Amino acid sequence: MLDCARPFPARTLALPRLSRIPALAPFRSSSFRFQWPADLLTSWAFEMETLILGWYVLVETDSVLALTAFGSLQFLGTLIAPMLGVMGDRLGRRNMLCAMRATYAVLSATTMLLALSGALSPVHVFAIAALSGLVRPSDLVMRNGLIGDTMPPARLTGAMGLSRTTLDSARIAGALIGAGLFSTLGMAPAYAVVTAFYAASLALTFGVSRVRSGRARPGGNAPSPWGDLRRGLGYVWTTPAILAAMWLAFLVNVTVFPISHGILPYVAREVYQVDENGLSHLVASYAVGALAGSVAMAAMARRRRPGRFMLVNIWAMHLALFGFGQMEDKLAGQAFLLVTGYAQSLSMIALVVILLNTAEPSRRGLVMGVRMLAVYGLPLGLLAAGALVERFGFPATVAAYSATGLAGSALVALRWRREIWRAES
Repeated sequence: MLDCARPFPARTLALPRLSRIPALAPFRSSSFRFQWPADLLTSWAFEMETLILGWYVLVETDSVLALTAFGSLQFLGTLIAPMLGVMGDRLGRRNMLCAMRATYAVLSATTMLLALSGALSPVHVFAIAALSGLVRPSDLVMRNGLIGDTMPPARLTGAMGLSRTTLDSARIAGALIGAGLFSTLGMAPAYAVVTAFYAASLALTFGVSRVRSGRARPGGNAPSPWGDLRRGLGYVWTTPAILAAMWLAFLVNVTVFPISHGILPYVAREVYQVDENGLSHLVASYAVGALAGSVAMAAMARRRRPGRFMLVNIWAMHLALFGFGQMEDKLAGQAFLLVTGYAQSLSMIALVVILLNTAEPSRRGLVMGVRMLAVYGLPLGLLAAGALVERFGFPATVAAYSATGLAGSALVALRWRREIWRAES
């Protein structure tokens, strides 16, 4: 049962004409009008923090393995994401988001104070990244679950497209702002901005809906969180469409994101021989393509064969990634990154919509938490990429990752062809 108590009126308020555009229909929900800017500020802060600290670690240690280890720590919490998803089902996703975003603000303020005092070192950065990484992966779990709770099916694809723009715009604005602040003002002022973003995001999150869809029962007979987790994992394993989507998500995290996200500082410095501003150009190119894909999805009606649409774009993403790995010119590399980002956005939004539409409402948090386990493929892929790049070189590593992704996704399409390839909307 849904607990519809909300801190702000749930009725539709009078909106400007802009919000009556079909692609912007999700903004008719008061909860979404608070959630979207809160998610936007959090995403921008994430991206600024990752770029600033990633460049700091690379310069201080002069090691691509240290860089990939730092990137891997940010996904440490993928292992506990299913349990946090269960807690979101039980306690309310807004409450969980508020607690997590308060944690980000405290940790970023700690980094700022260490930088101001001159005591910051790579050891501190790794420790703070590990603490933040315990909860950061679950932020997306709560975001997506809230959208699934508050949006009718007809608006879900559009809402997910708009929500995705918060992540994709962060890859542009967050990267450019973070690199600019870091290169001109230094670590401490840059982190003051990051901390302010987290604090503003927390304030906005208090305005999000309190809607709850947990499985608690009256009279003290509520199942335990561990029982919910055990039953939920069985539910994921025995639901073919969800299981196939999980395997595809894991594959993309292993083969695409380590290249397009994790080792870009290495590509910028060693392949294209540019500084942190050149790195921000690479990051922004990928993000421009992803943002274009998110906007396109927001404008699309519900698709008749979403699984087929998802798979075709996964294949396109791997082909574009292969092209990026073979480019020696920065501008050509940026063009391939743009195409990779566009296809990635289309495929991953379609995947999340499939999961939210297929999952039972009372298990959305758990399903999205298990989806975050797929992100654990990213640190695995990152660590392997670091070793392979040092041994075989960047072009050969990217070619191997692209071939693995194409072959693996083709196997999933064949194995679950009825549930994914041939399935109707």
